[in-house]
Amino acid sequence: MKKSIKYIIFILLASILPSQERITFNSANPFSFKDIISNLETLDKIEVSGVLNLPNGKGPFPLIIGVAGSLDWGEHHLEYMDMYRSMGIATFELQSFSSRGVKSTVGSQVNVTTAMMTLDAYKALEILTKHPRIIKNKVAITGWSLGGGVTLFSGWEPLIKKIDPTIKFAAHLSIYPPCIAQPENLKFTDAPMHILIGELDNWVPAKACEELVPKMQKAGVNIKLTVYPESHHSFDRDTPLVTKELAYRTVDCRFKLRDDGAVLMNLFNIPMTTPFRQKIGLALCAKRGATMGGNPKTREEAFQFSREFMSKHLLEE
Repeated sequence: MKKSIKYIIFILLASILPSQERITFNSANPFSFKDIISNLETLDKIEVSGVLNLPNGKGPFPLIIGVAGSLDWGEHHLEYMDMYRSMGIATFELQSFSSRGVKSTVGSQVNVTTAMMTLDAYKALEILTKHPRIIKNKVAITGWSLGGGVTLFSGWEPLIKKIDPTIKFAAHLSIYPPCIAQPENLKFTDAPMHILIGELDNWVPAKACEELVPKMQKAGVNIKLTVYPESHHSFDRDTPLVTKELAYRTVDCRFKLRDDGAVLMNLFNIPMTTPFRQKIGLALCAKRGATMGGNPKTREEAFQFSREFMSKHLLEE
């Protein structure tokens, strides 16, 4: 009888507890990683938010923080999040763009930067690990394109030590990230990392990831790479191939990333620590007119891989 009463109470609680919650927290606007490592305490605070969605049940749940790309949140991103919730994993849609009144950074990449979003992701992690319905040591991060870069570099030790060395992500799944900024310091998290990218991606080239990942592996980083053949940027979209005329094609770009977070342009190793300098650095190596669009086979494989990756690292004991 007592068990029946407990079960009824559980069902009632699960039905009345909110399944969606907007979470707000303080972050800042570092233009570059150097701003985080050298100037974090002096940066003006801004309010950033995101949407926490819980699966059915009382919890607590593991969690995946999602980080969108230069076009902000798209339908295919939300499909991943729906899939994760169907697996019993909570999701958090980080709203770095709307929190700053920005809709897109395609063609500029200065109004919302990888550094801003990386700081946002960690500030969200600080809040969400204290949430009563989240398992604090089972929080992963995933992102696409610009958000894929956030996912990759949220595992970089110089940033972790500066932002908050007491917390970390349980896993990093980076989908078509820019690997063109290659760190001299290859100290990364010991959490599992994986990159998915398309062979024909001319927005953020697979070749750069094929150069970076072996170096990271040699340094002892737990990272793997999957390159999908005949696949362009945004291969997981359910849309035809199109050309974004303003988007940078960075196939020929490679930049050094110093320990202090400065990304150096190829010419005279000048740090690209301001919007103007970054534009010059990209102008020296990038062209305009990147392609993006879905590949049905790759899309299916990427969703399946993501399901298995997150299941392994968040649901298995």
